[in-house]
Amino acid sequence: MLIGPDPNFPYLSYNDCFSFPDPKKCDDWVVAVGGNLSPGMLLSAYEQGIFPWYGPNDPVIWQSPDPRFVLFPDKLHISASMQKILKKRVFKITFNTDFYGVINGCAQSIRLRKDDGVSGTWITKDIIEAYAELYRLGYAHSAEAWFEGDLVGGCYGLLMGKVFMGESMFAKKSNASKAAFLTLAQKLFENGINFIDCQTASKHLESLGAEEISRETYLALLRVNNVVRD
Repeated sequence: MLIGPDPNFPYLSYNDCFSFPDPKKCDDWVVAVGGNLSPGMLLSAYEQGIFPWYGPNDPVIWQSPDPRFVLFPDKLHISASMQKILKKRVFKITFNTDFYGVINGCAQSIRLRKDDGVSGTWITKDIIEAYAELYRLGYAHSAEAWFEGDLVGGCYGLLMGKVFMGESMFAKKSNASKAAFLTLAQKLFENGINFIDCQTASKHLESLGAEEISRETYLALLRVNNVVRD
């Protein structure tokens, strides 16, 4: 079985388009298998409500969850304790200062595989290189939380149209990832972003106000929020 990106699949530059199967016609989350993580393929996927999510021993698996987990501006919840942390500036929050540190921090965080319960991470070397290229192209962005000069948390994702597609977050110190994410969310919403895609449900994101919507509703929201390349 082929592991990771297919070396024989054509490289697609950022302005190339690829048509995936229609997620609305899929019975489950998996839309397609194979291909690579070149910029054109990744950006095409996000435009169509799809993203890569696969284990370190799998081929590239393209998924479109149903339901989808999203965060709208009017639902953003900042607890009293987090308000105090943000107000006291316990962490220094920056944006796009250390994208590589953030994505590597996320990769090092041990995650539980959804499918079989194996501990590991889906942020492989191929994923890191692919999203680093999207960062260089201006599509991927990060928020960093610093404490006493050290990077202790952060999050990253893609900004397309009026939607931010969150990918992952990590914390080496309690509340660091929340501080980075909440500060980023506030900044995004102040600048006219209409919602943040959190992909799949988690208690952590639910506590911040994220909620489930149907895949069909999510795909419709992408169309009305200009999720296309400039």
